[in-house]
Amino acid sequence: MVKSKANKLNFEERYNLVKRNTAEIISEEEIKKLLKEKDKPVVYLGTAPTGKPHVGYFLWGLKVCDLLKAGFHVKILLADLHAALDNTPWNVLEYRYDYYAAIIPEMIKAIGADTQELEFVKGSEMQLSPDYMYDVLKLSSLVSVHDCHKAASEVVKMGDNPKLSGLIYPLMQACDEQYLEVDCQLGGTDQRKIMVLARENLSKIGYNPRIEIMTPLLPGLVGKKMSSSDPNSRIDLLEDEESVKKKINKAEFIEGDVDNGIMAFIESFLMVIKKDKGEKFVIERPVKFGGKKEYSDFESLKKDVLSKETHPMDVKIAVAKEISKILSKMNKKKLLELSKIAYRE
Repeated sequence: MVKSKANKLNFEERYNLVKRNTAEIISEEEIKKLLKEKDKPVVYLGTAPTGKPHVGYFLWGLKVCDLLKAGFHVKILLADLHAALDNTPWNVLEYRYDYYAAIIPEMIKAIGADTQELEFVKGSEMQLSPDYMYDVLKLSSLVSVHDCHKAASEVVKMGDNPKLSGLIYPLMQACDEQYLEVDCQLGGTDQRKIMVLARENLSKIGYNPRIEIMTPLLPGLVGKKMSSSDPNSRIDLLEDEESVKKKINKAEFIEGDVDNGIMAFIESFLMVIKKDKGEKFVIERPVKFGGKKEYSDFESLKKDVLSKETHPMDVKIAVAKEISKILSKMNKKKLLELSKIAYRE
């Protein structure tokens, strides 16, 4: 068995890996204490098989890679019941689960993770146990409707006439931390209210609060966050090279302006991977337009974009190539077949 590289990292290196590119950790003192006391901490990330996974998932996928490098055992909860609570039709639930169970491991491997300490858990296999549901009911007697609604509002599709299922969602997510036997939860900043609800209420039913690690949300290609429900804001993980080019070409990117989804994606994902591999972000262009440019850090690219030394179209072409290169590592034939079944109209 290959010895984990994490064993060679000191405390500061492990902590920096955990912290980098996060929006918030509740709390940093607790994560420092955990790293000092535990050689193999356990963290989980939950993803509900609802809409099609897109390149926005790369951001948390990269954080999973960081945590694996830092010596964590990482559990990915494929939360099929949570998908149903968030209005995924029950009759397609198993097909959506099958698709996520196949594509998420492919995505994480394509990013370059060592998956030796990566584990996948099917939500319904854990969440339908009598003990688990008993604790969900306990929490339901302690947490107000107002607090559940507030916690779920940024994650669940509540609508004007919200269903009861949306209020159950955060209670189950709180119990997941206990029944997955983890030290931490990883999620986007849209999960913050649910995470805080868990920290504030798990102790009321006899369990320890967990550490919460949050990643920022990437803007979408049209200026909003990437969304599974908005095809114009996302690039699906199964897009072909030509489709990736077309979508990137349509992305918002005003010359001299760095406040857009393309630059955010480069900073939070592409440049991080390049730096880890000791590679540069390369922009190919004809000599008459300035020739090839190579960037070792995001700030240099940002400076050239702001000064209009580097044109948005050149950046877009480079980003499209990098995305397609990563997506090409995935077994798309099998995944396309599963996708057709899971998302048939």
